[in-house]
Amino acid sequence: MRNRFRILSLATVVLAFCGTPLAAGIVVEWAELPDPSVQVFEDPYRDLSPEQFDDVVFALRLRSRLQGTGGTAQERQKWQVLLVETEDALATDDIDVDWLLSQREAVTERRKLAGASGNPLFDGRVVTLVGFAIPAPPDPDGHAVAYLVPKLGMCSHMPPPPPNQMIRVRLNDDWTPSYLHEQVQLTGTLTIAPSSRHMVVVDGLMPMRATFLLDADSIKTQDTVQGQTYNNKSLVDRLRAAAHRKTGGLTASD
Repeated sequence: MRNRFRILSLATVVLAFCGTPLAAGIVVEWAELPDPSVQVFEDPYRDLSPEQFDDVVFALRLRSRLQGTGGTAQERQKWQVLLVETEDALATDDIDVDWLLSQREAVTERRKLAGASGNPLFDGRVVTLVGFAIPAPPDPDGHAVAYLVPKLGMCSHMPPPPPNQMIRVRLNDDWTPSYLHEQVQLTGTLTIAPSSRHMVVVDGLMPMRATFLLDADSIKTQDTVQGQTYNNKSLVDRLRAAAHRKTGGLTASD
């Protein structure tokens, strides 16, 4: 009897962790998708205050002007004075502009890696996510496709998210988004399969770089966003979604 109780308790804990029955997949939050092993790294630019960052940018612009041939002798003298004053002010805060410049490429690569690396914990797992679906041109084999993003407006009125915050979704035959940013709950097998496409969204041709691929088995639409009815399913949104479904839209290969 005691062993039976322990088994039931373990099942209760597992169900509570997943949030839904096991068949529905592990409930995953967007913040869990990046690879945690590459998220912590040295980034001296991140430690700058807004004022310090502005001073660094100003110093770089002044250096660029002085390296060129433009400007009168009086203007160039003024730029030199401003440069010395700006770099001296930064030096009082122990900020070395030359050292920051030497770190720029390394920091850029670290940021790219942090934004593109997917969490291997979920590779090949059946998961459930909630997000906003963007209709996309179908795959060459005719399979319906959408992109899932964590926030309303991404890739249209907002920039695209980092690749590990975008999921390319191969949909089943039962559903495709009827408008941009339709809120959905998707369940399926998630794999780390980086892809890069270009397609027309709202503001023109948009790069769609996704770290993950989700083969959706179950799709549930949700009519509310943060407790409010989501009714801005404009005619333009519907026509654009229909164009992707019927004509394939504009796309580029990997």
